[in-house]
Amino acid sequence: MSALFGAFSLVAVLGWLVTVILTAIHLFAIPAIPADAPVQGSIEVITSQWAYVLGIPLATLGGFYYLTTIGLALWWFDTRHPLLLKILTPITASGVAFSAYFVYLQLGVIGAICPFCMVSAGATVILFALELVILRQSTTPSLSNMRNDLGRVLEQTNAAVVLVPVLMGLVTLAGLFIVPVLPLPDVVPFV
Repeated sequence: MSALFGAFSLVAVLGWLVTVILTAIHLFAIPAIPADAPVQGSIEVITSQWAYVLGIPLATLGGFYYLTTIGLALWWFDTRHPLLLKILTPITASGVAFSAYFVYLQLGVIGAICPFCMVSAGATVILFALELVILRQSTTPSLSNMRNDLGRVLEQTNAAVVLVPVLMGLVTLAGLFIVPVLPLPDVVPFV
């Protein structure tokens, strides 16, 4: 099961990296496109009305999703407690549902595909599939049998193992938003 969770973790990190790249595109590349410039293909997808939730790029929200899966995977490696498998299942299942909707928007509504978005959707499906295989191979008790285990799991947790990587991911995402508002000097043109 450790090998499967290792694969799960690698896929989650890949998905997170894709969301960081997409967030950077939203914050650094898209503002450089003139407002009247025609867009097509992947730029049409990531500039569409569906690419933002309350002004936040959807990719950034995906970053939080992947950091959650990474954190829970690290937590499982730290404690090996089956409760974490049960917590991951609805998270990865909801990721698949959202990804299916976003793929539908690309193919059925927008009429263009964003390769980064499709890699993220693929990563989400793989995460859910791995989660199902892990559940099938485990002898996980029912949730009702583990409802009082959360306190014990928290006591056994080495918080640094779980929180430091997740906090580093959060700082990375926050840094992407901070850089564009910093008072940086004007660009000096090359002569």
